[in-house]
Amino acid sequence: MITLSVIVPVRDGEPYLADALASLVRNRTRDFQTEVVVVDDGSADATPEVIEDFRQDLPGLTVVRNPVPVGLADARNVGLKLASGRYVTFLDGDDWLAPGYLSRLVAAIDGLGCDFVRVDHVQAEGRKRETHRAPEPRRNVVLDPRGAIMPAGAKTMVDYPYAWAGVYRRELGELLTFPSGLHTAEDRPWIWRLHQRAASFAAVSLAGVFYRRGVPASLTQIGDERQLHFFDAFDLVFAEVEEQFRPKAVRTFLALLANHWEMRERFAPAILAGFEARGRAALAALPAGLADELIAGFEPDRQALLHHLKEGR
Repeated sequence: MITLSVIVPVRDGEPYLADALASLVRNRTRDFQTEVVVVDDGSADATPEVIEDFRQDLPGLTVVRNPVPVGLADARNVGLKLASGRYVTFLDGDDWLAPGYLSRLVAAIDGLGCDFVRVDHVQAEGRKRETHRAPEPRRNVVLDPRGAIMPAGAKTMVDYPYAWAGVYRRELGELLTFPSGLHTAEDRPWIWRLHQRAASFAAVSLAGVFYRRGVPASLTQIGDERQLHFFDAFDLVFAEVEEQFRPKAVRTFLALLANHWEMRERFAPAILAGFEARGRAALAALPAGLADELIAGFEPDRQALLHHLKEGR
């Protein structure tokens, strides 16, 4: 049986995909093989040719090409359906892995015997490298995922949603599936569902994923209508969140809403109007006392910004 499936969703990845696939080649040894599933999400550049260049170096490579883009969430879901490994992990097409990282990742989850393992990662921007630690301070011990959601006012594991920063038992099934149709923030309802419904997890001090920042085509850089899916993502979070965890979900939403609003200059006028309208409606729908209490805990600039959005001034 294949031990690990690596799912690589990519769209128009010609500038960076070779780095990602080469790093997967460097993670293969005679004793450690992986299944690689690349989902080409409707690329219009030379991405298919880059993938074909790695056929010989990645034996058993599986490639699926979506005729039109369906978005990161659904592209990952396509890969999940094709994965046959005992464990699965993800690698975005513009990121890369350190040599030997995947074997250490599998050794970690094998040794701990839990449902999923989360890891640290390295943010890479030009020549700059900065390690970002998963918020869970307890390392190399099996924990209850629900115990890593609170407190509301601190950064916890639901604030570290990156699917590629971890490894997961494939038998988790639907818990690994991303919300269909979301083109941004798809990992928010995903991580909340995982932490509320999985049985066990662990965090380990392993930083082998290099996350490339500043990619022009990244949705973090683009202010089109896909940014409105942020609200759809949190609609899903709020629909499933247990009452005891609601303060955390609301505070996270408020913090991210303020962050989006601080960067609103990237939005075209029509998108800005839509974002403002949905933001005001979402704020009005929150439990009033809880929302006001949580907003009062933000720094003054963010308080003013959220009140401005809420009141439409």
